[in-house]
Amino acid sequence: MIAIDPSSPHKYDHVHANVNSGWLRAAVFGAMDGLVSNIGLITGIAAAGANPAIILATGVSGLCAGALSMALGEYTSVKSANEQLDSEIAVETAALARNPRGEQLELAREFTNLGMTPATAAQAAYEVHQNPSAALKIHLSTEMGLSVDKHPSPWTAALSSIAAFSTGAIIPLIPYIIGLKTLFWALGFGAAGLLLTGGVAAYFTRKNFIRGALRQLVLGGIAVGATYFIGNLFGISEMG
Repeated sequence: MIAIDPSSPHKYDHVHANVNSGWLRAAVFGAMDGLVSNIGLITGIAAAGANPAIILATGVSGLCAGALSMALGEYTSVKSANEQLDSEIAVETAALARNPRGEQLELAREFTNLGMTPATAAQAAYEVHQNPSAALKIHLSTEMGLSVDKHPSPWTAALSSIAAFSTGAIIPLIPYIIGLKTLFWALGFGAAGLLLTGGVAAYFTRKNFIRGALRQLVLGGIAVGATYFIGNLFGISEMG
């Protein structure tokens, strides 16, 4: 029988995923956005009467433009969030240096709100404040829910996004690339991609795989249907 240390439940009872790296959100969002936007794009121009060569060229252009846009957006978003966190760290660091007694009393009130008795909260706040680094971390966590140590990487988010968007966006183009130059095949490949990305996203978030896959298919289908309708409205007999 394996001895279990009850003081370390994360070693035997459960584990947590890393939700601060930024890769999962960027990857899932990128793949789904690539799929839906490029399926909708080629569906719209196909409904308008474009020939297969134009559809492929448009789809490749949409892939390149969308992937770069997603990467730049993710990088800027995560970088800005990190800079905002650094700004809050600077504000709290200055406050701790300027008014340590007031910050200690504030922390004691926070601990009381968490359920400690006033005496225990005061003692806990006093002990925390004996370590300036720990005091900074606890204040940021209790006051704003922030973590000093966990800055998502903007490069990770950007690279995950560009790779995921490109992967998603190329799926509906595969039939045109290999010579199956009909919208039917593009929609079929796109539907399979939507099912897969929806299911994988559900798996990583510990949700039902089938439900997640079907949800993404339905949402993607709505977007594609809308672009097909719009394409028909602007349909022309020839595009050259």
